[in-house]
Amino acid sequence: MDHAAAMRRLEALFTDVKLDKPETIVKVETKRDSKCDVHKKNGSTSNLFTNKRTRSYGSSNIGSRRESMPALNSHKIYDRRRGSLGLPNTPSKRDAHPSDFPTSLRKHPLASSTSSLSYASNLRRDSLSSSSKQSLYRFSTDSLNGKRNSWGAISRGSSESDVAIGDRWEDKSTPRNVEVDNTEDNNPARPKFVAVTALEDVQAVRCAEFHPGGQLYAVGSNSKTLRICAYPKMSDLRENHQTYQPTVLFKRTKHHKGSIYCLAWSPVGDLMATGSNDKTVKLMRFNSDTSNLEGEEVELSMHDGTIRDLCFLEDTSNKSSLLISGGAGDCKIYVTDCATGTPYQALSGHSGHVLSLYTWGGAMFVSGSHDKTVRFWDLRTTGCVNMVTPITSAGTRQGSPVASLCVDPSGRLLVSGHEDSSCVLYDIRGGRNIQCFKPHTSDIRSIRFSPSAYYLLSGGYDNKMVLTDLQGDLTLPLPSVVVAQHEDKVISGRWHPSEFSFLSTSADKTATLWALPPI
Repeated sequence: MDHAAAMRRLEALFTDVKLDKPETIVKVETKRDSKCDVHKKNGSTSNLFTNKRTRSYGSSNIGSRRESMPALNSHKIYDRRRGSLGLPNTPSKRDAHPSDFPTSLRKHPLASSTSSLSYASNLRRDSLSSSSKQSLYRFSTDSLNGKRNSWGAISRGSSESDVAIGDRWEDKSTPRNVEVDNTEDNNPARPKFVAVTALEDVQAVRCAEFHPGGQLYAVGSNSKTLRICAYPKMSDLRENHQTYQPTVLFKRTKHHKGSIYCLAWSPVGDLMATGSNDKTVKLMRFNSDTSNLEGEEVELSMHDGTIRDLCFLEDTSNKSSLLISGGAGDCKIYVTDCATGTPYQALSGHSGHVLSLYTWGGAMFVSGSHDKTVRFWDLRTTGCVNMVTPITSAGTRQGSPVASLCVDPSGRLLVSGHEDSSCVLYDIRGGRNIQCFKPHTSDIRSIRFSPSAYYLLSGGYDNKMVLTDLQGDLTLPLPSVVVAQHEDKVISGRWHPSEFSFLSTSADKTATLWALPPI
């Protein structure tokens, strides 16, 4: 399907969506600072909070109200193939030494990480001088070697990387409860996402992730089973499509001793990692040609609780990957060198279970925790560089456990999903909430920007997948529609890297692939 036509189909989903009455809305006070412009085009003066429908994230101008869904991979973010990251003869943790890791990032061995991070874990921006703020709070998307990474091909507007850190900002606005329309409505002209395939398991399916190339996806469940499935052809998809079982290319039962809670692919797709409530992380090589895991897997046992999330960072200084993992137990976030399969750093700071991790390129990543905070980490400084508590209760400083989060490709806009069903948009550079709204009626367990950040896909314990339109003024009520529904709680949702489709996993024991049929 032509992307322009598909974009029009997406926009048609929001026809006749009902919003809150204008008089009930309390306008959020914001500063019109160019540094806060998430979706600005080069040379324009449009503002973050009034991002008009002429945003360009790809290498070319997208045009009015058009989203380039292949933005994540169209400019070949990770198009170079590295040599094999073989994982033989993995040294034990007690044998690890910082000299074993030839990169400037690896400054602290695991044994001394607690003391070395004590300063970073206690950072508070209120106590820093202005000069300290300038040196510490640099929210850039630079690569690990100090140069702009491949996101530099994207139009970002300003090239500055300094963060405007102000006093902690209190959102006094009322959370916006948007009336979401079910896909089963009375408007026959409105397009609907259809369930293309549904993978059935004997227990709840917790996680699913697309391979970076988009040709397949992996699924992990409470049954301890790991599967790799083929992404089907969509050319003949119609609204009367009959859902079928996907083609399973690889299956491993008893992959862990416990439930598979999370999984992740490396940026080039040659590594996969899984995390479990058996307190282990498994790191494996993947062959894209055969769609199989190869060689001996590495089992990491540094965690003392359930691993809740994983993500890979690309170390461009030596063309290798770093694995970030976090969860319950000691609430630490561990950094593992994938070339050696050895954890070399433990990041302290959270006082509650780490529930979500996300990176958008370079050395930066964010973590969300049951302690109600979001922490920003920069591996170039070996610690936390900022901590915020998204406000979910009007007129207070109160938050809610952060169950899910992500950052838009430009690194300027954070969105967090909370256990009290709140969703908070946060301006990273301005250091303030933009708005809090409630697209669900229960815990928001998954949240992701579309590749060009025009839409927000969220999944919740109300059994629904909701699509929220982020085009227009971000301080006003945002139109949302239910685009998919399960028979039980939705646990995760993921966009395809280049197609108008997404995966959802659920406690109803299925992993479903949804897509928007052509006209």
